Amino acid sequence: MAALLLGAVLLVAQPQIVPSRPSELGQQELLRKAGTLQDDVRDGAAPNGSAQQLPQTIIIGVRKGGTRALLEMLSLHPDVAAAENEVHFFDWEEHYSHGLGWYLSQMPFSWPHQLTVEKTPAYFTSPKVPERVYSMNPSIRLLLILRDPSERVLSDYTQVFYNHMQKRKPYPSIEEFLVRDGRLNLDYKALNRSLYHVHMQNWLRFFPLRHIHIVDGDRLIRDPFPEIQKVERFLKLSPQINASNFYFNKTKGFYCLRDSGRDRCLHESKGRAHPQVDPKLLNKLHEYFHEPNKKFFELVGRTFDWH
Repeated sequence: MAALLLGAVLLVAQPQIVPSRPSELGQQELLRKAGTLQDDVRDGAAPNGSAQQLPQTIIIGVRKGGTRALLEMLSLHPDVAAAENEVHFFDWEEHYSHGLGWYLSQMPFSWPHQLTVEKTPAYFTSPKVPERVYSMNPSIRLLLILRDPSERVLSDYTQVFYNHMQKRKPYPSIEEFLVRDGRLNLDYKALNRSLYHVHMQNWLRFFPLRHIHIVDGDRLIRDPFPEIQKVERFLKLSPQINASNFYFNKTKGFYCLRDSGRDRCLHESKGRAHPQVDPKLLNKLHEYFHEPNKKFFELVGRTFDWH
């Protein structure tokens, strides 16, 4: 069954030093790579002393892996300032052509002690992105949340299906995408997005594995607190997120967030039921990903509880 998850409010709060983020001089050096910044960005400090910073952490993917849930959970931390929208700076040529000054202008205002985080799930599967991110900051810390590849394919289809339904447009069944001439349709893009070892190899050409933390998206659904603790440690954040920040919503059937007395879940578009798939076709899907999954496990030196 699909990923089901949670939402929360972004917070800013008590100053604490987080050693993993670049120095102010390092930020300025990154900005110089963009050339001259627009005046409203260069002089963009707010009256209260906050300012926009390039992200020191990026959630790079994967699409339908639980990136929104991860960002909302991470935003519970007072030392995290998160961009609200997917920026698509490194993967969309129109945005990338604007330079780092434009990218900076998309970031939230934050305090010097805070870690700025951006998430765009398409980064993980976009061939040009790793080199571009490395060019901006080779020491950046990357977060990658992954789920069972077969489940991710079904979630991928479900999202597009409901998008068409809302626009009252017809959309083919998932079988029509998955099967061609009696075999799996290897040209279906959703299948390619779940070939994690292919995309991971591209990232490891530029970043050492120690700079990429893989979040187990399936465990995040079942028991979010231990997974978010690992993220805090990876980002060298003080332990501020507690088990009490999570509660199981019996009506929705998944965990939601509790923060400062307010309870919130993710948007209703998250956690939708997957389409019914013929068991034989589902087995074909599991068999198809068996070897790619083994390659991914070897690549990252750990295993996951996938079919």
